[in-house]
Amino acid sequence: MEIESLSEIIKKRRTYYASDFSNEPLPREAVETIVENGLWAPTHKLTQPWRFAVLEGVHKQEMGVFMANFYRELFTIEEFSNERFEETKRYANNATMIAILCKPSSRLPEWEEVAAVSCAVQNMWLSCTVMNIGGYWDTGAATIKYVENCMEIKEGEKCLGVFFMGNLKQDLMEVNRKRKPLSKKLSWI
Repeated sequence: MEIESLSEIIKKRRTYYASDFSNEPLPREAVETIVENGLWAPTHKLTQPWRFAVLEGVHKQEMGVFMANFYRELFTIEEFSNERFEETKRYANNATMIAILCKPSSRLPEWEEVAAVSCAVQNMWLSCTVMNIGGYWDTGAATIKYVENCMEIKEGEKCLGVFFMGNLKQDLMEVNRKRKPLSKKLSWI
Protein backbone atom coordinates (compact mmCIF):
# COMPACT_ATOMS: atom_id res chain seq x y z
CA MET A 1 0.00 0.00 0.00
CA GLU A 2 1.20 3.48 -0.82
CA ILE A 3 1.21 6.18 1.87
CA GLU A 4 -1.10 8.26 -0.31
CA SER A 5 -3.75 5.52 -0.16
CA LEU A 6 -3.53 5.31 3.62
CA SER A 7 -3.63 9.10 3.96
CA GLU A 8 -6.74 9.22 1.79
CA ILE A 9 -8.52 6.64 3.97
CA ILE A 10 -7.58 8.50 7.16
CA LYS A 11 -8.78 11.83 5.76
CA LYS A 12 -12.01 10.30 4.45
CA ARG A 13 -12.99 8.90 7.88
CA ARG A 14 -15.85 10.81 9.45
CA THR A 15 -18.67 10.48 11.93
CA TYR A 16 -21.99 9.18 10.67
CA TYR A 17 -24.79 9.04 13.23
CA ALA A 18 -27.39 6.29 13.43
CA SER A 19 -29.90 8.61 11.77
CA ASP A 20 -27.67 8.37 8.66
CA PHE A 21 -28.03 4.57 8.48
CA SER A 22 -30.34 2.77 6.06
CA ASN A 23 -32.50 -0.15 7.19
CA GLU A 24 -30.26 -2.61 5.30
CA PRO A 25 -28.52 -4.70 8.00
CA LEU A 26 -24.78 -5.23 8.03
CA PRO A 27 -23.68 -8.78 7.23
CA ARG A 28 -22.20 -10.66 10.18
CA GLU A 29 -18.98 -11.19 8.18
CA ALA A 30 -18.53 -7.43 7.78
CA VAL A 31 -18.97 -6.85 11.52
CA GLU A 32 -16.49 -9.62 12.33
CA THR A 33 -13.92 -8.22 9.86
CA ILE A 34 -14.25 -4.75 11.36
CA VAL A 35 -13.82 -5.99 14.94
CA GLU A 36 -10.96 -8.31 13.98
CA ASN A 37 -9.12 -5.32 12.53
CA GLY A 38 -9.63 -3.61 15.88
CA LEU A 39 -7.81 -6.48 17.57
CA TRP A 40 -4.61 -5.52 15.72
CA ALA A 41 -4.28 -2.20 17.54
CA PRO A 42 -1.05 -1.48 19.40
CA THR A 43 -1.14 -2.60 23.02
CA HIS A 44 1.71 -2.20 25.53
CA LYS A 45 2.91 -5.59 26.84
CA LEU A 46 0.23 -7.18 24.60
CA THR A 47 -2.38 -6.83 27.34
CA GLN A 48 -5.13 -6.47 24.72
CA PRO A 49 -7.43 -4.85 27.31
CA TRP A 50 -10.49 -4.73 25.05
CA ARG A 51 -13.63 -6.76 24.81
CA PHE A 52 -16.44 -6.14 22.34
CA ALA A 53 -20.05 -7.29 22.43
CA VAL A 54 -22.59 -6.90 19.63
CA LEU A 55 -25.91 -5.64 20.99
CA GLU A 56 -28.57 -7.09 18.72
CA GLY A 57 -32.24 -8.07 18.70
CA VAL A 58 -34.28 -6.20 21.32
CA HIS A 59 -31.34 -3.91 22.07
CA LYS A 60 -32.01 -1.92 18.90
CA GLN A 61 -35.36 -0.77 20.29
CA GLU A 62 -34.45 -0.78 23.98
CA MET A 63 -31.34 1.40 23.50
CA GLY A 64 -33.36 4.20 21.89
CA VAL A 65 -36.13 4.06 24.49
CA PHE A 66 -33.55 4.05 27.29
CA MET A 67 -31.74 7.04 25.78
CA ALA A 68 -34.97 8.98 25.29
CA ASN A 69 -36.06 8.41 28.90
CA PHE A 70 -32.57 9.18 30.24
CA TYR A 71 -32.46 12.53 28.44
CA ARG A 72 -36.09 13.33 29.34
CA GLU A 73 -35.09 13.20 33.02
CA LEU A 74 -31.91 15.21 32.44
CA PHE A 75 -33.17 18.05 30.23
CA THR A 76 -36.12 20.42 30.19
CA ILE A 77 -38.81 20.15 27.50
CA GLU A 78 -37.23 23.18 25.80
CA GLU A 79 -33.83 21.45 25.69
CA PHE A 80 -35.21 18.03 24.69
CA SER A 81 -38.49 18.49 22.83
CA ASN A 82 -41.24 15.89 22.48
CA GLU A 83 -40.30 15.53 18.82
CA ARG A 84 -36.67 14.83 19.76
CA PHE A 85 -37.87 12.39 22.44
CA GLU A 86 -39.85 10.40 19.86
CA GLU A 87 -36.96 10.45 17.35
CA THR A 88 -34.54 9.23 20.00
CA LYS A 89 -36.76 6.25 20.82
CA ARG A 90 -36.20 5.00 17.24
CA TYR A 91 -32.59 6.16 17.02
CA ALA A 92 -30.78 2.80 17.13
CA ASN A 93 -33.28 0.81 15.04
CA ASN A 94 -30.99 0.62 11.97
CA ALA A 95 -27.67 0.40 13.81
CA THR A 96 -25.31 -2.43 14.57
CA MET A 97 -24.09 -1.59 18.06
CA ILE A 98 -20.84 -2.82 19.56
CA ALA A 99 -20.28 -2.31 23.28
CA ILE A 100 -16.68 -1.31 23.97
CA LEU A 101 -15.23 -2.65 27.20
CA CYS A 102 -11.81 -2.16 28.76
CA LYS A 103 -10.18 -4.17 31.52
CA PRO A 104 -7.02 -2.30 32.45
CA SER A 105 -4.02 -4.37 33.49
CA SER A 106 -2.59 -3.65 36.93
CA ARG A 107 0.87 -3.74 35.28
CA LEU A 108 0.26 -0.55 33.31
CA PRO A 109 -1.13 2.93 33.83
CA GLU A 110 -4.87 2.92 33.08
CA TRP A 111 -4.50 5.68 30.46
CA GLU A 112 -2.30 3.37 28.36
CA GLU A 113 -5.00 0.71 28.35
CA VAL A 114 -7.70 3.22 27.41
CA ALA A 115 -5.38 4.50 24.66
CA ALA A 116 -5.00 0.93 23.34
CA VAL A 117 -8.79 0.51 23.21
CA SER A 118 -9.04 3.87 21.45
CA CYS A 119 -6.56 2.64 18.84
CA ALA A 120 -8.69 -0.49 18.38
CA VAL A 121 -11.76 1.67 17.79
CA GLN A 122 -9.82 3.80 15.29
CA ASN A 123 -8.87 0.62 13.39
CA MET A 124 -12.55 -0.34 13.35
CA TRP A 125 -13.56 3.13 12.17
CA LEU A 126 -11.00 3.12 9.36
CA SER A 127 -12.23 -0.34 8.34
CA CYS A 128 -15.76 1.07 8.15
CA THR A 129 -14.47 3.89 5.94
CA VAL A 130 -12.89 1.47 3.48
CA MET A 131 -16.08 -0.64 3.44
CA ASN A 132 -18.35 2.43 2.97
CA ILE A 133 -20.04 1.76 6.31
CA GLY A 134 -21.01 4.62 8.59
CA GLY A 135 -19.86 4.65 12.17
CA TYR A 136 -19.31 6.62 15.33
CA TRP A 137 -18.22 6.07 18.91
CA ASP A 138 -20.86 7.17 21.40
CA THR A 139 -19.40 7.78 24.86
CA GLY A 140 -22.47 9.49 26.32
CA ALA A 141 -23.69 8.74 29.82
CA ALA A 142 -26.98 7.25 28.58
CA THR A 143 -25.20 4.84 26.26
CA ILE A 144 -22.73 3.67 28.90
CA LYS A 145 -25.50 3.29 31.50
CA TYR A 146 -27.54 1.20 29.04
CA VAL A 147 -24.64 -1.20 28.51
CA GLU A 148 -24.01 -1.45 32.25
CA ASN A 149 -27.68 -2.31 32.77
CA CYS A 150 -28.12 -4.77 29.91
CA MET A 151 -25.04 -6.99 30.03
CA GLU A 152 -22.62 -8.49 32.46
CA ILE A 153 -19.63 -6.26 33.04
CA LYS A 154 -16.82 -8.44 34.35
CA GLU A 155 -14.87 -7.49 37.46
CA GLY A 156 -12.37 -4.77 36.65
CA GLU A 157 -13.99 -3.89 33.32
CA LYS A 158 -15.26 -0.48 32.34
CA CYS A 159 -17.64 0.38 29.53
CA LEU A 160 -16.11 3.01 27.24
CA GLY A 161 -19.22 3.44 25.11
CA VAL A 162 -20.78 1.90 22.03
CA PHE A 163 -19.56 1.92 18.43
CA PHE A 164 -22.59 2.41 16.17
CA MET A 165 -22.28 1.15 12.58
CA GLY A 166 -24.62 0.88 9.63
CA ASN A 167 -25.04 0.95 5.88
CA LEU A 168 -25.45 4.55 4.81
CA LYS A 169 -28.55 6.10 3.29
CA GLN A 170 -28.17 6.96 -0.38
CA ASP A 171 -28.36 10.74 -0.65
CA LEU A 172 -26.34 12.02 2.30
CA MET A 173 -24.82 15.45 1.86
CA GLU A 174 -21.03 15.72 1.80
CA VAL A 175 -19.67 17.63 4.76
CA ASN A 176 -16.71 19.92 4.29
CA ARG A 177 -14.34 18.74 7.00
CA LYS A 178 -11.48 20.91 8.13
CA ARG A 179 -8.36 20.48 10.19
CA LYS A 180 -5.94 23.12 11.37
CA PRO A 181 -2.79 23.20 9.25
CA LEU A 182 0.21 21.09 10.18
CA SER A 183 2.17 24.26 10.96
CA LYS A 184 -0.20 24.94 13.88
CA LYS A 185 0.15 21.44 15.35
CA LEU A 186 3.75 20.40 14.70
CA SER A 187 6.84 22.10 16.03
CA TRP A 188 10.48 21.20 15.59
CA ILE A 189 12.57 21.88 18.69
